[in-house]
Amino acid sequence: MSSPPTAPPLTTAHRRRPAWAGRNYTLLTGAAVVTNLGSHGALIASAFAVLEAGGSGGDVGLVAAARTLPLVLFLLIGGALADRMPRHRVMVAANALNCVSQAAFAVLVLTGQPQLWQMMLLTALCGTGQAFFNPAAEGMLLASVSAEHANRAFALFRMAMNGAGIGGAALGGAMIAAIGPGWVLAVDAAAFAVAGAMRAFLDVGHVADRAPGGGLLADLREGWVEFRTRPWLWSIVLQFSVVVAVVGAAEAVYGPLVARDQLGGPAPWGLALGFFGIGTIAGAVLMMVWKPRRLLLVGTLCVFPLALPSAGLAVPLPVWGLCAVMFVSGTAIEVFGVNWMTTMHQEIPEEKFSRVSAYDWFGSVSMLPLATAVAGPVESALGRTSALWGCAALVVLGTAAVLFVPDVRRMTRKPAPPKAAGLPAAAAPAPAAESSGVSPG
Repeated sequence: MSSPPTAPPLTTAHRRRPAWAGRNYTLLTGAAVVTNLGSHGALIASAFAVLEAGGSGGDVGLVAAARTLPLVLFLLIGGALADRMPRHRVMVAANALNCVSQAAFAVLVLTGQPQLWQMMLLTALCGTGQAFFNPAAEGMLLASVSAEHANRAFALFRMAMNGAGIGGAALGGAMIAAIGPGWVLAVDAAAFAVAGAMRAFLDVGHVADRAPGGGLLADLREGWVEFRTRPWLWSIVLQFSVVVAVVGAAEAVYGPLVARDQLGGPAPWGLALGFFGIGTIAGAVLMMVWKPRRLLLVGTLCVFPLALPSAGLAVPLPVWGLCAVMFVSGTAIEVFGVNWMTTMHQEIPEEKFSRVSAYDWFGSVSMLPLATAVAGPVESALGRTSALWGCAALVVLGTAAVLFVPDVRRMTRKPAPPKAAGLPAAAAPAPAAESSGVSPG
């Protein structure tokens, strides 16, 4: 009798990859690493491209607003499309748009004296790509892991993504100082091209065809019902509409100005942003092993430290002190981020996730274009120091207000669902959304 066939030996890559980290999760994580390497440096580069072209702090704010305004305008449409179309196709198309817009921005900076309107237009195209990418990407990521491994998967994903941000910010700041912002923008364009190619290989054969809905407006209404009937969801999104706006103004406008005037240029600011990234890695490592029972209470308490960078810039702290507060805030926001994604994973039905995610993104960034656009005039009216202290105060007040919402204090982690008979955990059907012991609103 012949011996039974033996299974082929596992490759080194398979042995090193956790059993729950399948093909899609690995590709999504790798692509996120590539894009973050480019984009963190590019955010600094765009600000210094404006300053090197003779622009003011107000002009830096206008370019930052041009990036976020289309993000606000198109997010809801992007979320609805991502729940109707194959999400990976939406992601690849958005990456292609980002690649083209950043490449044109790089050529503009490298070959001549860019005009403000040109930089605003190209930055707006990049923001448009992000509006369609973000809801699709979150839906794709959450569909790639089971509830049992969600906490660890999200922590590892964010650790890899933010780890790339450390290198991107630090390397971007150094490259700007050495060879100028144009080459950093070119690197970002190449990163989008590579990431888009990786996402084109996502395996969607197991994804069931989506049932046709009643049209785009009907899909948006369904998403709105899911959003507004969950007090924990809309209250935290409202909180982040304030937090994201003031933190964005501080980091996109005031940070580069403080760095230029008082810290010695772009390299120290890039270093401080790098320490924020190190903090996010520390937070992700913590969340790999820590599973707090009260997801949103712990997460919300960790938003308070986001006031520290604005306060540090207002003083201003020396570079080492600014790096320290950026590290603390990075650690804290990562704890919030993992708890938030875990809550969304357990509470929102998968087939509606991109639409709900779009409302989340829309609310969170809705005030960012206004905040970055008026950052310059506010600085002129109140002074940079007062403006930065105001940013810190708004973070504290907005976060404290959310703690009065009962659902935020009471939301608890659900136990992992039992494995279906004969199926591995990753293949077990996901449970329907439940109330988690809190009022559904």
